[in-house]
Parts: sequence; C-alpha cells; structure tokens
Amino acid sequence: MKKRFLFYTALLICMHTASAQDLHLLTVDEAVSIAMKNNFGLMVARNNADIARINNTAGNAGMLPSVALNGTDNYSLNNVNQKYVNGTSIDKANGYTNNFNAAAGLNWTLFDGTKMFVTKQKLGQIEKLGEIQFRDQAQQSTYNVIVAYYNVVSQKQQLQSIREVMAYNVERVKILQKSFDAGLGRKTDLLQAKIDLNVNRELEINQKTVITTSKHTLNELLSRDPLTSFEVGDSIPLNYSPDAKDLLAKLYNSNTGVLASQQELDIAHSSVTELKTQYLPRLNMNASYNFLQANSNSSQLLSNRTYGPQVGGSLVMPIYQAGNVSRQVKTAKIDELSARLSLEAMKLRVNTELQMALTDFEDQQELLKFEKENYALARENLNISLERLRLGQTTALEVKQASESFGNCLARLVAFQYSLKVAETRLKQLVAGL
Repeated sequence: MKKRFLFYTALLICMHTASAQDLHLLTVDEAVSIAMKNNFGLMVARNNADIARINNTAGNAGMLPSVALNGTDNYSLNNVNQKYVNGTSIDKANGYTNNFNAAAGLNWTLFDGTKMFVTKQKLGQIEKLGEIQFRDQAQQSTYNVIVAYYNVVSQKQQLQSIREVMAYNVERVKILQKSFDAGLGRKTDLLQAKIDLNVNRELEINQKTVITTSKHTLNELLSRDPLTSFEVGDSIPLNYSPDAKDLLAKLYNSNTGVLASQQELDIAHSSVTELKTQYLPRLNMNASYNFLQANSNSSQLLSNRTYGPQVGGSLVMPIYQAGNVSRQVKTAKIDELSARLSLEAMKLRVNTELQMALTDFEDQQELLKFEKENYALARENLNISLERLRLGQTTALEVKQASESFGNCLARLVAFQYSLKVAETRLKQLVAGL
C-alpha cells in the first residue's frame, strides 16, 4: 500500500514539475536584486537622496562669491531745441544718443556670523539623512520582497500538501471500491470517499488561483508585468539562530529608523545655531570693472568714455530686529526638543518591536517543532488506518478522520514554516541586516 501511495504522490509531483520545467526559476536573491533595480518607491528614495547630495555644496552654503556680467545699450532719436544762457543754442532734428554700459561685478560675503559654516554642516547632515532614508526604503523593499517570495513558496507547499492528501484519498477510494465490488463494503462509504476526493480537487484548483495571485503580488513588488511567468523554490530555509544580546547591541547603531531620528535631531540643533548667527555682524565685499561709452550728435558733449575698477565693502551690524530672531530661535529650540523626544520614542519603539519579534520567532520555533512531530504521527496514523481499512479491521469514518487530521496538520506545518521565516526576516530588518 505504501508503494502504491508513493507512486501516486510521485506521479502528481512529476506532472506538476513537467508543467513548470520551462519556467524561469526565480531565487529570493534574484528577486531582491530585481527589486533594487526596478522598484519605483526605491527609485524615488534614491532621487531624494541624490537631491540632498547635489545641494550639499559650499556655494549653496553661501561660502563662495557670486560673479555677474551686466551690459546695457540704449539708443534713442530725439528732436533737440536747446538754448543756453551764454546765447548758444542747439536745434537739431532726429538727433541720436547711444549709451553703452558694461560691468563685471563680484559680491562676496566674507563674514556672516559663521552662518555659512553651520549651513554647510547642516547640508551635510541633510545629505546623510537622505542616504539613511534611502537605506530604510531599501530595507523595507527587501523585507516586502522576501516575505512575498516565501509566501509564493508557502502557497506552493500548500498545493503539494493538498496533492499529498489527495493521493491518500485516491487510495482510500480504490480500497472502498474493491470492498464494495466484493460485496463487503457499504456504498455510502464509497460515495463519501469520492466526495472527499472531489473536495480535494476543488481545493487544488482554488490553491492554484491563490498561487497565481501571490505571484502577481511579487511581480508588482519587482515592478514588472504581473503576468510575467516564473517558478520559485520548493522549500523555505530555516537555519537562522538569532543572538538576542548581539541584536540589542546593534539595534541603536544600525536601525534606520533610529539613525534617521538621530540625524533629524542633529539638523534641528544646527538650525538653532544657524538662526543665532543673525545676532552677529555681516561683512560683505564687492568689486567690479565698469565701462561706459556715450555718443551723441545732439548735445555739446559728443562722446564720453569711462572705465576702470571699483572696490568696496559693507558692514551690517544688527541692533534691533523687532524680536524676530529671538522668536525664531525659541521656536527652533522647541523643534529641537521635539526631535529629541521623537528620537527617544523611536528607540523605545524599535526596542519593543525587537523584543516582540524575538518572542514571535521563539514561539514559531516551538510551534514548528511540535507540528513536525504531529506531522509524523498523523502520517503514521493515516497509513495504519488505510491498512486496517484494506484488511477490513476499521470503518471508513476512521480513515476519513485520519485523512482530515493529516491534511490539517500539513496546512499548519506549512503555515508555521512561513511564519517563522517572516519572524526571521523582521528581526534582520530591525538591525538593517537584510
């Protein structure tokens, strides 16, 4: 009987493998790699980080001078009728005047209360925050892909479980058919066995739909056509052994949420310092080279040309600003306090999440351990029940119950394996270990 069962099971698996052998076998590492290249949310996060990096320049901080070249040329036609006290006069129709002016100018803030240096530091902090936020998005995308990938694997295992139970029910129908044909069994038992077998076939069809939907979800995370065909592995690796002390030691130094909150606190502190520089004087320097050419045939001055360098400076000493700077500093200090509180709240939250994830991981390990034992017991019980049914030593109801128990055990076993993998992935995400 066991040989016959193994034959049916192998046949079902081979049929499934033959239908999928032409599909590309997608590994979890390959899925993550595709998501890192194609995921739209990750692309947006990368763009935001690039913007912060591009903005982090000395020029944007106000450290460098600005140079501009200006030029104007005005040409006008005028009817001139002028009389002077010395008796001379100018009477000219369609007289012209042409004024051309060009200048190359430089403006440079030499001292602004160290604001430019604080601003440059702040721009660096903003750039670092952008990179942390990108890493956080990458970690989240990786987590989503891994969970979605192993969900497909889990649903595939559920399908194999249904087919395994189906193989037992096929054997059960054969036994009851022979018993009925020999006049030793009841027809109602045979009919019930056939009904149960049809239910298994219905479950198989529904499970195929679940697998298709799960693949569509994974394809969406990979930013590709939902109808892209692929195959996944048959098993879920469960060889992770977390060290609680090591995870706790890494948490605050690697968790992207904590790092981002710390960076936001640093930026808030820099904003306070930046605003305080408005209390200090500001020294500017300007230099230019000017050229002026004026031509006219309708005035006593027919031509005028001036050119040469010019250097100057200005000093601004703030005395009274209607309390605006003080108000801005006070609100910035409140923002800094809020950022500090947010950091402490984030540390508490991720610590709590880590403890919960560790507990969940340990619980799933225990559940899986017991369910593996239940699987061996349920399978042995079903084999014994089928053999007893073959020998006429038990009822069809006992075999039905044994079959249902075995099916439920398989479903729980697959679910616990997947839950343990999700708990493992969550632990790694918390310490940016994906």
